[in-house]
Amino acid sequence: MPEYEKYEKAMRPEDITRLFVERSNAGDAAGVAALYAEDAVMAYPPGSRTVGREAIRELWAKVLANRPHFEPEQPLPTLINGDIALTSTPPKDGTGARAQVVRRQPDGSWLRILDQPEFAPPRG
Repeated sequence: MPEYEKYEKAMRPEDITRLFVERSNAGDAAGVAALYAEDAVMAYPPGSRTVGREAIRELWAKVLANRPHFEPEQPLPTLINGDIALTSTPPKDGTGARAQVVRRQPDGSWLRILDQPEFAPPRG
């Protein structure tokens, strides 16, 4: 199991998006997985779910092997209720949206617990 504690922690919910872009562009799947709670659920690949930090790390290892490049996206206002927050960004390509639910940890840092990286606009 990779050592997740060595990574910079997100001390604000909005930090997760920046750290995700930095770590993804560095090809660091363990660093990306460190942004997720151990029991996190990610709605990816489209139409399926990836459950748990280790499964998310394995998924990102496969995705990052192709060396995709991620651009920072301007976050929408974060909605916080106690130790839970909703973060979201509109994709730069103008299609759909991205949304994440994050939870404050005992040390004050934040981790993703639900991640919907791709919403398609409704058809109709």
